[in-house]
Amino acid sequence: MDKKKQKKKKKNRHVPVRMNLLFFFVFLLFSVLILRLGVVQIVSGEGYKQEVERTEDVVVTNSVPRGKIYDRTEKVIVDNVAKNAITYTPPQSPNPEDMMEVAVKLAQLIEMDTSSVRERDQKDYWILTNKKAADKKVTVEEKKEIARNKDLSSKEKNSKIYQMTLERITEQDLASLTEQDIENLAIYRELSTGYALTPKIIKNEGVSQKEFAVVSENLSELPGINTTTDWERVYPFENTIRSILGSVSSSKQGIPSEMVDYYLSKDYSRNDRVGTSQLELQYEHILSGRKEKMKNVTKDGAVLETKVMKEGQRGKDIVITIDMELQQEVEKIVSEELLKNVHQGRSSHLDRAFVVMMDPNNGEVLALVGKRYGKDPNTGEYRVMDYALGTYTSFYEVGSAVKGATVLTGYMAGVISPGQPLVDEPIEIAATKTKASWFNPNGGRTQSMNDRFALEISSNSYMFKVAMKMAGNPVYIRKAPINGSEKDLVNLRNHFNQFGLGVNTGIDLPGEVDGYKGEFNDPGNLLDFAIGQFDTYTPLQLAQYVSTIANDGYRVQPQILKEVRRPGGDPETLGTMEMKKEPIILNKVNVTSQQLQNVQKGFYQVYHGSEGTAESHFGDAPYVAAGKSGTAESFTPRDPVTGMKYKTYNTTLIGYAPYDQPEIAYSTVVPASHNGKTDPYINKDISRRIMDKYFELKKQRDSGEEKGNSDFSE
Repeated sequence: MDKKKQKKKKKNRHVPVRMNLLFFFVFLLFSVLILRLGVVQIVSGEGYKQEVERTEDVVVTNSVPRGKIYDRTEKVIVDNVAKNAITYTPPQSPNPEDMMEVAVKLAQLIEMDTSSVRERDQKDYWILTNKKAADKKVTVEEKKEIARNKDLSSKEKNSKIYQMTLERITEQDLASLTEQDIENLAIYRELSTGYALTPKIIKNEGVSQKEFAVVSENLSELPGINTTTDWERVYPFENTIRSILGSVSSSKQGIPSEMVDYYLSKDYSRNDRVGTSQLELQYEHILSGRKEKMKNVTKDGAVLETKVMKEGQRGKDIVITIDMELQQEVEKIVSEELLKNVHQGRSSHLDRAFVVMMDPNNGEVLALVGKRYGKDPNTGEYRVMDYALGTYTSFYEVGSAVKGATVLTGYMAGVISPGQPLVDEPIEIAATKTKASWFNPNGGRTQSMNDRFALEISSNSYMFKVAMKMAGNPVYIRKAPINGSEKDLVNLRNHFNQFGLGVNTGIDLPGEVDGYKGEFNDPGNLLDFAIGQFDTYTPLQLAQYVSTIANDGYRVQPQILKEVRRPGGDPETLGTMEMKKEPIILNKVNVTSQQLQNVQKGFYQVYHGSEGTAESHFGDAPYVAAGKSGTAESFTPRDPVTGMKYKTYNTTLIGYAPYDQPEIAYSTVVPASHNGKTDPYINKDISRRIMDKYFELKKQRDSGEEKGNSDFSE
């Protein structure tokens, strides 16, 4: 009994020890936990708090309306019109399911155009909204086989499975999509093509006031969606010089792919609208404006807040040298004369005509007109269409219009002197077809004439002899071979270049061409060159050339930009001037005043002499003009069906007025004006009408009959 009690006492003593040990260990654990909590809260607490609350600031830019374009009389010819827009700013890591949820909600509030939805878009949408059915399109065995392929990365394996799924979606599957599904898809497609944290326009065409209001009221339920005011580029003068004004990319197009790197380096966003051609492209840096800088405060890739860092300012305005009233009148004249002749048998290949009018003293282009008759690609109907681009991007044989440059080249080379007579006669060179003047093909009117009369009557023979002299043939010997090399041709070209023939004029528009240079084959090419039957020139080059003669030998760069203006205080006011473009003299022709005056007198005789080739059209004009006509034998492009080329004639006329104090110079070029049977004189009819119109408008403005009086030559 005592032994049992002793054992029980011993056992009872062990229990408190174990309990104490247990409590001790629990105490240690709680001590460590408390210590750890203390470290977390006291030592590292602020750091963890900052990590939880950490946000990221991402700066983006928003586009602003472009600057306006005015003509020289301060008429707005390119403007912006405000319109409602709905935008979406994607998070940094967009989730397709989240975007689909936004798309579905937004589709309940707006009408969305679905014409851009493709079959591939529908398949992607079907997969996204029918995950179980889509998963069954590829069998388990096929997935296992793809998984065993060690040559493919994980991404490539998933891509292959997705592609197989796409290929197995049937028309029946797609037929299950409702009209509402397609509208959801159209919106989802727009949401998914945006760039992270950069606002993208979802709809800006036909956003009704009701749609704008209801979306604005529900922005809290539409993450990333916002309502704003967008702008649209408008051209009040419809088709007048549209090809010169250029184009701007749409919000969907954004920056053209070939220019992405360039514009991104200039702080543009990928979906910014930019000028893509002509004036809009040339002066993008002025018209684009100062973009608005926004700071997006993000957390976990989602935008929490947007703050304006720097207010944007719409683009600066530009005033161009074109006079829109004159431009429209000249376009009308050219169109009427084209339509009068295109259906005539003698003009069966006629389809275009060009006019360039510029101030010869400062290079300001007042009218840049090109018209082409043909089938409208949109309507299929034949009509006259704008082809102003052709004034400096197309080139033609221009004939005798270049003879002023030939005479001046002879002076510069020292082979003739002002007033020097030469005999006009058919030129017969060994093994070469006879070359002669238009009025003396058989030698029946052989006569001695000076340089001025040679210009008046448009003698080919006089110009042939100038070219021969320059090539080392001081005396013409009938039926003998002549000297002449490619080096002589280059020498002639270099002299012509001083007037702007065969080289860029320097106009501030992209895409200008030099023309086509003929390939030297024999010395006879030098003679063809001297009468405008070898190299080709643009209508703008001809205008610069005649301006150089009119202004006493200064080759002035043609210019379209006149002024840069800051945005006005209100939409109707032209802002203060920031820059006025000054004339640029490219070179001074190396001739004396006497030599230049002699050619000017020859040009006067062309318009007023008894045998002047333009006297019939300008002899009775109420202003005194001067210039030179031209006719060049040419051929049509090869017919794609028959393979035939047809002989035709280009007609040109260049001129300036008033003769004693030139203020306007022009070139008229009519390719394939007739087939040789009868010259319809369309080049001269156009020229007389455009010059009459110029002086008519000038008189109206000088007398103050037009509001906003503005002189052409200011």
